[in-house]
Amino acid sequence: MQPLLDAIAQMPFPHDAQRIFHGRGGRYPGCEQIVLDAFPPVLVLTSFAPVDEALLAAIGQALAQRWQQVAPAGQALNWVFQNRAPGNQAETRLMAGSVPEPHVVVENGAQYLVHVARGQNHGLFLDMAAGRDWVRCQVLAHARPERMKVLNLFAYTCAFSVVAKLAGAGQVLNMDMSKGALATGQHNHQLNGVKAGASFAAHDIFSSWGKINRSGPYDLIVVDPPSYQKGSFVATKDYARLMRRLPDLLAPEGQVLLCLNAPELGTDFLRAQMTEIAPTLQFMERIPNPPVFADVDEERSLKVLVYRAPGLDTSA
Repeated sequence: MQPLLDAIAQMPFPHDAQRIFHGRGGRYPGCEQIVLDAFPPVLVLTSFAPVDEALLAAIGQALAQRWQQVAPAGQALNWVFQNRAPGNQAETRLMAGSVPEPHVVVENGAQYLVHVARGQNHGLFLDMAAGRDWVRCQVLAHARPERMKVLNLFAYTCAFSVVAKLAGAGQVLNMDMSKGALATGQHNHQLNGVKAGASFAAHDIFSSWGKINRSGPYDLIVVDPPSYQKGSFVATKDYARLMRRLPDLLAPEGQVLLCLNAPELGTDFLRAQMTEIAPTLQFMERIPNPPVFADVDEERSLKVLVYRAPGLDTSA
């Protein structure tokens, strides 16, 4: 566990939400089950295997020592531990300090409501930070951002929408089956003062193509589904159903961000299907993950691919 302790000893005081240590990338032998995240003012240690109390105490001591060195005077250390060992229900324990309620964090100037003391998903996926920044840059670079239409599929708590609206996008349609997640998404828009032009639809995407089509075409589409969610989405069979719709949903030169977080499926899975199903869309790039999420095998890490629709045919 020394690499984790070394990372804690070098940890700067976190202002933005971010990952501090990514053992899951396999680059630190013996720490493959551990990640440490900052959701200021709370640190969250997560283990995907059992951790004994002596080790937790050593980690707590290391955190306390580093906190004394970097934290502003009077700011107490708050940290929680979540056990996600296979076969066990996720258990979260408050180890020191407290968790604010409501708990609002900042990433690159945007505010998000999170909940680190319950559930496995905290309200903001930190590995998608580069994808959110890409969306922000695309909107800022658009000639008329106020005329942009953005479609955010599997929107969860609508972080992509918040970023797009903050950058000046005119309209964003957020769609997700979870009413609770979209309610948090609406709260996130309120936090950032970007309610106007954002809509929220708690629908099954595969039953809502009529509504999606009526609101288009779109200058930017974000597709960020779960890799496997029983009864909702299974990447190996359902991603193709989404891809078939993309050419008709995109405006000329519109872009789509295809996201996949499934270690068993590499970029070839997405690229081969896009070549077969939506050959008119051109592959542009794979968005690099934040450096802290580096993996011994990048094909097992988060995949975020950009495709672009052709422009208007002006040859006639």
